[in-house]
Amino acid sequence: MHDVEPVVRDAIVPPAGSGVTFVMPVLNEAAYLEHAVASVLAQEHDGPSELILALGPSSDGTTELARRMAADDRRIRLVDNPAADIPVGLNLAIRAGAHPTIVRVDAHSELEAGYTARALTTLARTRAANVGGVMRADGRTPFQRAVARAYNSPIGLGGGAYHSGGDEGPAESAYLGVMRRDVLEGVGFFDESIRRGEDWELNLRIRRAGYRVWFDPALAVTYWPRESWVRLAQQFRSTGTWRGELVRRYGRRNSLRFFAPPLLVLALVLAIAVAALILTGVLTGGWALAASIVFLPLIAYALLVVWVALRPGTGQSRRERLWTLAVLPTMHVAWGLGFVVGVLRGARENVDSSRLHRNTPLP
Repeated sequence: MHDVEPVVRDAIVPPAGSGVTFVMPVLNEAAYLEHAVASVLAQEHDGPSELILALGPSSDGTTELARRMAADDRRIRLVDNPAADIPVGLNLAIRAGAHPTIVRVDAHSELEAGYTARALTTLARTRAANVGGVMRADGRTPFQRAVARAYNSPIGLGGGAYHSGGDEGPAESAYLGVMRRDVLEGVGFFDESIRRGEDWELNLRIRRAGYRVWFDPALAVTYWPRESWVRLAQQFRSTGTWRGELVRRYGRRNSLRFFAPPLLVLALVLAIAVAALILTGVLTGGWALAASIVFLPLIAYALLVVWVALRPGTGQSRRERLWTLAVLPTMHVAWGLGFVVGVLRGARENVDSSRLHRNTPLP
């Protein structure tokens, strides 16, 4: 049976000056938290504001830092999130807040000036329930800058509007998001059984309820990627695993772009198998030539990666270009392997281990 499209509903616009609650789940973010919090406290908009930090059990001094900042600014409030799961922390922070508009912030990000005021204007104009903008990845080291470039490229993360930009309008999901509290309450907040991809799933329920999710390219958030190759691979494997779980739950409602990395993994497996058969003499002559067609997609992919990494005019250093050659396949293969595991076994036991230890200091 086909899904019946819900009747489009307008989200209620609170009175001007009603206030904003910023919510931020935090775990091992001592190197980034002060900058993230400062970008929130610098936001200018009508009405009062509060920032609620949901503190996981950090091991790098993040909790102590957060307590000091809360003692210095009464707008900052703290709630404990012993489970450390992002959706649990978000729900705790949202429920502890007092205002009708919720702004989600990542401790690994920084809001650009005017972000909140622009988002409130867009919410009121479109009567959407959630609005998001562009995630502008950036880096402080050659490796991190290479990852950022991959994030910002359609080739890196599949061309979602909030990664590579696009026209303003209705969207499948929203990066972070500025949301109406009454809609969140109506759809049941974030699903705490989903550790990654919780924003996509929430926006699916918002759209199912008939509300608009809106993309506004004038909104921008700076995002700082993982600082090492190992943590990047851990992050993308976890993300892919949870996307596989979401495919198990929601099937065809997932965008086709999510299936590209597992197809790359499948092509790699087939190529390895065919290469082994040719090298051992099992396949010879015409059969070997015919089977060699499985190498063509991988050759095309390799050429594409080399072109992205080495093409002139990008302003990258030599080290950044070399890291890009490693970063793109790492993102795609780790994500694809995780996806296969998630589809076959589910993701309920998966934990993003890249969040467990972060102690890279700011330069």
